[in-house]
Amino acid sequence: MKDTIESYVTPDGRTIGGVLMEMKNITLRFGGVTAIKDISFDIREGEIRAIIGPNGAGKSSMLNVISGFYHPQEGEVWFRGDRRPPMKPYQVAQQGIARTFQNIALFEGMTVLDNVMTGRLTHMRAGMLAQALWKGRAEAEETENREKVEKIIDFLEIQSIRKTPVGRLPYGLKKRVELARALAAEPMLLLLDEPMAGMNVEEKEDMSRFVLDVNDEFGTTIALIEHDMGVVMDLSDRVVVMDYGKKIGDGTPDDVRNNQAVIDAYLGVSHD
Repeated sequence: MKDTIESYVTPDGRTIGGVLMEMKNITLRFGGVTAIKDISFDIREGEIRAIIGPNGAGKSSMLNVISGFYHPQEGEVWFRGDRRPPMKPYQVAQQGIARTFQNIALFEGMTVLDNVMTGRLTHMRAGMLAQALWKGRAEAEETENREKVEKIIDFLEIQSIRKTPVGRLPYGLKKRVELARALAAEPMLLLLDEPMAGMNVEEKEDMSRFVLDVNDEFGTTIALIEHDMGVVMDLSDRVVVMDYGKKIGDGTPDDVRNNQAVIDAYLGVSHD
């Protein structure tokens, strides 16, 4: 079994390494409502790991636990072999975890370039005075950050809109800009919350290609939430399935596709 060995090679030649992140017995409550009930799973280095389930299953809550927006009442989060204490989102980002959001969270009045540059904040070390004077270390840092951002802009094929205010862009391009901003942080783990939501077929094909390219060319580990099952089955190495806050399936796309509990959940079969 893949889960019992340190690494393996996928049919397309990519290497999946050891465990990068592990969620152990996570339970998350909001008042009297339990959003996540005793869920455990891991994310391995270099893989594309999907988290799926019907609406209200707890998927976004789980992503918010991973990214530090929510702190579970029970369970542990382990990252790179260490138990992670409760952290604020900016501290999680400093660990090497970046994310996009289900509802696009960009600065509408700023240009594409400036929005993507905000993704470099965790890599900026010069003080406010040095930045204001733009001398020495601050100047060198700014130059280096802009070079990295320009490479990402080229990679995602948004050169032609780099000076365009984000508020003027169509939805599909905004999604791509948000991906660019997350990549600018150079994350080890990239969290994508419904990256294909609201897109037409052509936009989904483009975004799917970019997700695969990010994983392949940058070696970035990716965990994504997505409702389009065709996309999930095509992109993912492994899939964890949630329903009513519980884990009902975990394995390869084929394992999940043939799991009766998963089939029942998506067909709306009544629950005991």
